[in-house]
Amino acid sequence: MNRRTRNLIALVAVICICEFCVSQSITVAAAADLQFAMQDVAAQFQKETGKEVKLIFGSSGNFFQQLQNGAPFDMFFSANLDFPKKLESAGLTEPGSYYEYAKGKIVLFVRKDSTLDVSSGLQVLVNPSIKKIAVANPQHAPYGQAAVAAMQKEGIYEKVKNKFVLGENISQTASFVMSGSADVGIVALSLAISPNMKDEARYFEVPTVDYPSIQQACIILSSSKNKETAKQFLSFVKTAAVADTLKRYGFDVQSAQH
Repeated sequence: MNRRTRNLIALVAVICICEFCVSQSITVAAAADLQFAMQDVAAQFQKETGKEVKLIFGSSGNFFQQLQNGAPFDMFFSANLDFPKKLESAGLTEPGSYYEYAKGKIVLFVRKDSTLDVSSGLQVLVNPSIKKIAVANPQHAPYGQAAVAAMQKEGIYEKVKNKFVLGENISQTASFVMSGSADVGIVALSLAISPNMKDEARYFEVPTVDYPSIQQACIILSSSKNKETAKQFLSFVKTAAVADTLKRYGFDVQSAQH
């Protein structure tokens, strides 16, 4: 066997290995409230299986629009039930893959050096010293919709809506508070207690009776080219180990499952 033949065989082997690696990975569109929790889950999955989960975080509503237009994701973890159900109804999901994986919570959120007393709850938002309130855009972010509902329930929405600074997603909303671009925000509990923020901020849990339940579901896209790996990851998400991880980030897992 001459050198040229050996080099050609080696090149073909490398290409085959690369193609195998690609087929072993999936790309997931995930709601921004999962930014830290899902990184942990993906790392656990890769450690157990050797398969990579590439995570793209953003607003559920924006992902929904992209997926309707054929965006090349294998899975979608939404911050509500509505978007996955609509994709399912449109025939864009793998049959039987719909799964309600968690329920989220919202919190009143300030930097640690803030003088605001968030323990008084949402009523603190009418404090005249507050100039800007960070809220996820309710047009496409389920957590933003929950924040608006809670303020309406407390009877303060009309008094404070002109102070809103709208985040594209709940992660950007939290960053507005942390950077000082907003005095206070209403964000996901999962972000408030994340390693990156818990020592730099304070929060107060908004009573869950004040807003519609933030139940969250995931699906596998019928257009996925890596369905076996996606199904394996979905099965992994249903395990007790992942439930424990999600609970550690403030998600209510038990009541989300049926």
